[in-house]
Amino acid sequence: MSKKVFYGFEKIDADEKTSRIGDLFDRVAPSYDVMNDVMSLGQHRMWKDSLIRQIRPRNNWVYLDLAGGTGDIAFRIRDKIGQKTDITIADLTPAMLEEGKKRAIDKGWLDEFKWVEANAEILPFKDNQFDVVTISFGLRNVGNRESALKEIYRVLKKGGQFYCMEFSPIENPMVHKAYALYTKTVVPTAGRIIAKDQAAYDYLLDSIDTFPKAEQLKTEMNVIGFKEISYRNKGLGTVAVHKGIKT
Repeated sequence: MSKKVFYGFEKIDADEKTSRIGDLFDRVAPSYDVMNDVMSLGQHRMWKDSLIRQIRPRNNWVYLDLAGGTGDIAFRIRDKIGQKTDITIADLTPAMLEEGKKRAIDKGWLDEFKWVEANAEILPFKDNQFDVVTISFGLRNVGNRESALKEIYRVLKKGGQFYCMEFSPIENPMVHKAYALYTKTVVPTAGRIIAKDQAAYDYLLDSIDTFPKAEQLKTEMNVIGFKEISYRNKGLGTVAVHKGIKT
């Protein structure tokens, strides 16, 4: 029996969560980017641009973007560097990877990236392989967060950087009230109309409330071994970007 974890507000086995997440993103892959627009009021694009500025990519680094199927972060790294570099895009869901490949082809990038179907909890990569590992709006969807963090730490080189961008429970009461009103009215309707899958939206919203607050995630990263851990809040506290170093 695997560890019990939250799937929305429901407690289930971590293995079952992984299976459910795979099914969910198989269903919503074609509308995933639009879903992010709805859930973030379109701001996720600016947040991701800001993340790339924080990373300050270099051409001689080796990159891994986890839960990165549609290519949002990897493409931005490639754009910032301005030439082909060593970037691996890994995702649990084949449908998400297919969407990313289509987008890459549309950009004329036929062989710019390595596309890998992988569970973040059991990464098929060598120890000390990557200079930078990123995960954007994906950590709350892994079955066992501790296992995923351990794997990220393992595959990073010494001195390597880990960046996690994730929706975070909102601590400001006024912002929480306003966002709650939005998510209870606009988002479910968007789920029915855009993705034709309100259940997926319901889960994604519930998963925000059960994800650790920024300070708690910082503590979890420290327990794994990350050092120089810091985080930045964005979107009036709706999102946190954590950074940790493998020493």
